[in-house]
Amino acid sequence: MRKLIFATNNKHKLEEVRALLQGKIEVVSLSEVGLSGEIPETADTLQGNALQKAQWVWDRTHTDCFADDTGLEVDALNGAPGIYSARYAGEHCSFDDNINKLLDAMEGKCNRKADFRTVVCLIENGEPKYFEGRVDGCILTERYGKEGFGYDPIFMPERFAVSFAEMPLDVKNKISHRGRAIAKLTEYLISDK
Repeated sequence: MRKLIFATNNKHKLEEVRALLQGKIEVVSLSEVGLSGEIPETADTLQGNALQKAQWVWDRTHTDCFADDTGLEVDALNGAPGIYSARYAGEHCSFDDNINKLLDAMEGKCNRKADFRTVVCLIENGEPKYFEGRVDGCILTERYGKEGFGYDPIFMPERFAVSFAEMPLDVKNKISHRGRAIAKLTEYLISDK
């Protein structure tokens, strides 16, 4: 079975991606291949950050790898937090800190439309390729559910009456931004190129 390094040590992301690729591709984390250190994430786009992270792994291993970057883009906040989604409330903030800051920023706003976008950068034989997934929805006024991570308790995807955090992982993976991007990556990897 083909093995790819996923440029993450985020156990939630790793679990989601492994569930999506199960039986098709073996996915290993940075710690499982002995990589540690701060991965740069200083680009001003999701694509740029995904490339930066994947390139960091490729430069150290010369092994096919992939990285993702995800942003929550809120209409009423002019696309914020966007590329700063993971550290919206500060450099060493928690998921709860980010949610609290976002709920405060959305206080009194009628337009609650938002989207989640994920860009995956695969580096294969030294060449980058990109895969994007997007899901539209809205920001809820309070937290709902205990599943998932990040902004999942306050994001409700279109055509659903529950937050991502109220969905079983297999349901979320079928419709989520990351699920859609990884599905495109999988399709590419298992196709006859």
